[in-house]
Amino acid sequence: MKLVSYLRDGHDQLAFLVNDFLYDCDAVHPELPNSMNMFLNFWEETYPIAEKVNAAIIDGRIDTTKGISLNDVELLAPVPFPTSCRDAYAFRQHVAAARRNRNVPMIPEFDQYPIFYFTNHHSIQGPGEIKCMPDHFEKLDFELEVAIVIAKQGRNIPAEEADNYIGGLMIMNDMSARRLQMDEMLLNLGPAKGKDFSTVIGPCLVTLDELENFEMPAKENHVGKSWNLKMKCSVNGKQVSEGNVSDMDWTFAEIIERCSYGATLLPGDVIGSGTVGTGCFLELNGTGKLNNPNYSEQWLQEGDVIEMEIDGLGKLTNTIVKEESDISILAKKKNV
Repeated sequence: MKLVSYLRDGHDQLAFLVNDFLYDCDAVHPELPNSMNMFLNFWEETYPIAEKVNAAIIDGRIDTTKGISLNDVELLAPVPFPTSCRDAYAFRQHVAAARRNRNVPMIPEFDQYPIFYFTNHHSIQGPGEIKCMPDHFEKLDFELEVAIVIAKQGRNIPAEEADNYIGGLMIMNDMSARRLQMDEMLLNLGPAKGKDFSTVIGPCLVTLDELENFEMPAKENHVGKSWNLKMKCSVNGKQVSEGNVSDMDWTFAEIIERCSYGATLLPGDVIGSGTVGTGCFLELNGTGKLNNPNYSEQWLQEGDVIEMEIDGLGKLTNTIVKEESDISILAKKKNV
């Protein structure tokens, strides 16, 4: 199934996405909720019903006049009000390249356990405008990722069972203001202001049944599902990044095991994969300068259009917009 949330009469409305048409869940079946929040909280009861309804829509057994064109609505994040948002560090290629570009060795702890940080779940957004303050434009960056949402409450979840807690996959763009991030990370705490202004997920949540044909074994000595899904990102129509979800070294199952150790995961918790190799300007610029001292750095600018695509998950499109404010927290730094 492909599920989306869109704006309807001032609130989020959950719908099936079939052939670029939306079918409101509560309109096509009385036992289905009208929001993703309710769907996830009652996953075990609603998912079997939704699966049958989705099949009926595809087969033409549901009145197609109930469909709304995807072009006629304002899409929200598929999970518009997540209970939390964590972002992991699962792609070894990205970590190794970023460290090589800083002339530091690969950190051996990467291969010992998966890590993650919490970001601002209130700044989750879907397709559309990304509003940025002046300081955000100091080395503004995208990050090409894939994300999951938790569909069942759990605590101390073994990796061998963790895939059963995944509601589905989404494209994720973990936006980054690198100047702010670099400043605050000097104090070995964060990231915070470099990240908390926007994290984008969408355009839809794709449940695991729809991705069965893409499944492949995890890497050696790892546990959990992996998927052969090509990833790419373009800026203003020019492709700048590509990779594959199967390049993840740590699986989502292993990340869930780590996240749930001594902590309860809730339906609606979003967890990102971390950046795929070549999946951000920070890495691309570093590699470019390493190979060519005259390489010209590239960062996102006002008006730029970011398009991320992952096989089976759709295309996520955003435009960078400048907020009407000249406030700078960088200017407020104390001089000592």
